[in-house]
Amino acid sequence: MTFPDNLLYTPEHEWVDWVPGTQDPVAVGITSYAARSLGDIVFVELPALGTVVTSGEVCGELESTKSVSDLYAPVSGEVVAVNDRAVSDPSLINDDPYGEGWLFKVAVTDATGLLTAARYAELTGD
Repeated sequence: MTFPDNLLYTPEHEWVDWVPGTQDPVAVGITSYAARSLGDIVFVELPALGTVVTSGEVCGELESTKSVSDLYAPVSGEVVAVNDRAVSDPSLINDDPYGEGWLFKVAVTDATGLLTAARYAELTGD
């Protein structure tokens, strides 16, 4: 399995499209590894608009046919957008985790501890 090089990752299997030094809001999602491990995702609970999330802390939940999994914020900041399509059709997350299956966007105030695609691949063994 390959992971897009233009994204950064967390050990908890989230991705973020943050470029260090930029101030634009960033999209957040789960990796293809996480989507595959969870199985068919059937329910998504995301942070509400305006919520301040903290890197490494639980900010939502994903429920699949196999289990329920916490969603961790990969960066700190304010949630400025939520992917309502993924909430109403969670299969988007399994089908296209790096595209249409993004989860929410954050105006970043802090981003530390993120992994490159190569380092994340080492972590997952893929």
